[in-house]
Amino acid sequence: MELVRDGFKGIGLLVWLNWDRIFVLGTVVAGLLAGAFLGTTLVKP
Repeated sequence: MELVRDGFKGIGLLVWLNWDRIFVLGTVVAGLLAGAFLGTTLVKP
């Protein structure tokens, strides 16, 4: 059980250290999805 708890602490540390990179990646993905949505709704044959 201690190994599982320590593993979660390690994952939390990695997320805390790289939160800005995760935020940037999420923002880029959201922008690409929004662009794809707008592209398909505005360009209808």
